[in-house]
Amino acid sequence: MTLPTAHSTIGVLASGGLDSSILLAHLLQQERCVHPFYVRSQLYWEQEELASLQAFLHKIASPSLEELTVLDLPLGDLYGDHWSTNGHGTPDAQSPDEAVYLPGRNALLAIKPMLWCAMHNIEQLALAVLASNPFSDATDAFFRDYESAMRKATGRAVQIVRPFAQLEKGQVIELGCDLPLELTFSCIAPVNGLHCGQCNKCAERQKAFTLVGIKDPTQYV
Repeated sequence: MTLPTAHSTIGVLASGGLDSSILLAHLLQQERCVHPFYVRSQLYWEQEELASLQAFLHKIASPSLEELTVLDLPLGDLYGDHWSTNGHGTPDAQSPDEAVYLPGRNALLAIKPMLWCAMHNIEQLALAVLASNPFSDATDAFFRDYESAMRKATGRAVQIVRPFAQLEKGQVIELGCDLPLELTFSCIAPVNGLHCGQCNKCAERQKAFTLVGIKDPTQYV
């Protein structure tokens, strides 16, 4: 696992899920000053996701943890009548990972935080991309080209760092097993504010806890 080089402040793209929440805490443990970003895009699960992220940040509060910045990037007009916006036909526990692919997801999520960092002299933005991510916008080549394009567009260099890029989800859970993981949120079909326990992402979460032999603290419907 490659850790970021020392800088005064590092931005973190945070979703409220297991991986990015553990990354936030991990960077604080590395004595980094951390500025979290949440990108709100009109997707079905965001209300629960953002509330979970805020609760987790409150729980791990530290002088080195800066206030959460919420950036709006509405995608309803782009994704249209899609399960990610309306909650209908959400990929279930038996679906392949490809079923949850959202076109341009990493490019869209990163662009506003990268611009914010460039405008506020933050030189690094951390993403919790894992080794198991199967999509083309999670590769070394993609992030290298993305950094280059943003540098040309802004005249400022913001480095994308991926400290968990060589890790699987179970390994990340082991790294954060002492954190309040019950406050993280991974579901794409929430019911009454809780994990549904039936969607693709809930299944991924349950499997990861089982594989490492750690009790899943999640409250499922």
